[in-house]
Amino acid sequence: MALDLASGGLGHVNPNPLVGAVIVKDGRVISRGWHKAYGGLHAETDALSCCSEDTAGATMYVTLEPCCHYGKQPPCTSAIIRAGISRVVVAMSDPNPLVAGHGVEILRASGITVETGLCEAQARHLNRVFIKYISTRRPWVVLKTAMTLDGRIAAVSGDSKWVTGEQARHLVHEMRGRYMGIVAGIGTVLADDPMLNCRIEGMRQPVRVVVDSKASLPPGSALARTSGEFRTVVAHTAAAPEGNLAGLRGCGVQTLECASGPDGRVDIGDMLVRLGGMSVDSLLVEGGAEVGWSFVSGGHVDEYYMFIAPKIIGGRNAKGPVGGEGFPRMSEAVPVDIESVTRCGDDWLVHGFPGHGK
Repeated sequence: MALDLASGGLGHVNPNPLVGAVIVKDGRVISRGWHKAYGGLHAETDALSCCSEDTAGATMYVTLEPCCHYGKQPPCTSAIIRAGISRVVVAMSDPNPLVAGHGVEILRASGITVETGLCEAQARHLNRVFIKYISTRRPWVVLKTAMTLDGRIAAVSGDSKWVTGEQARHLVHEMRGRYMGIVAGIGTVLADDPMLNCRIEGMRQPVRVVVDSKASLPPGSALARTSGEFRTVVAHTAAAPEGNLAGLRGCGVQTLECASGPDGRVDIGDMLVRLGGMSVDSLLVEGGAEVGWSFVSGGHVDEYYMFIAPKIIGGRNAKGPVGGEGFPRMSEAVPVDIESVTRCGDDWLVHGFPGHGK
């Protein structure tokens, strides 16, 4: 129940963790809560604040070790102790160095029985974005592609509207609201002039990041024109002309200078470090094939969502979802551990994580 509650914070609490809490007394659930929004009540205090019964002697189940430091909110350990909770069951310890076992120590020192590790694997999976970000200060990277059954992301003419159906596209907008940033390459932006925003009411808008070595995003593009409404970042190298940078800044676009790789393009690893320093804890990489290759070949992808539409369009020059020069040998291919294959309207969604090969 606590894990289910925690998932209610998806897309609202970043870069904080997803946390749920349930209070049980005499075999009954007397309250429940979760971290609903960044800066808002933590799950433990949310559950305590809405409880109308006496919590003395109750058990609290919580998906993450209660915090013991002052941040946007006071320590949850203090609230638990004041409430008279006698037992706390924790799914996983908090990897945040400010907590990291100290929360459990404080509770035990106050006489509270603390048990850890119940449903730990599920809790870690739920908070995989937070765990990576708090441990490395680099964003969790999700690569999303949409292709036809014969592996094309667009017709030979470049037309790509639409590869997948309405249900799949709605799910993609949910994903845009779930992750803090969305990434596209300048080639895709110039070809499609996208908005890269989330079109579901009530969901957060992602930071729009364009990988654009020369800062050649046109000031008249949809991204530049709406940068006052939706935060927009152009990741470029030192080779970008100052005139281009000044023009984009004049539109409200944030420019982010990154190191360049051997090919003169933005070094993706350096870009991830810099975005992490801007508190961007997760990225959805949407387009296009060249950017996809940069992330895959550099080993920067943490999760894959690959939509497959049941249609064939052909074309020897039609693009696939991942471009670049490719690996020269099949033995060098990046393995993917498939977690699920599900129906999404008329389309299919393959979801997986980087594998270790066979």
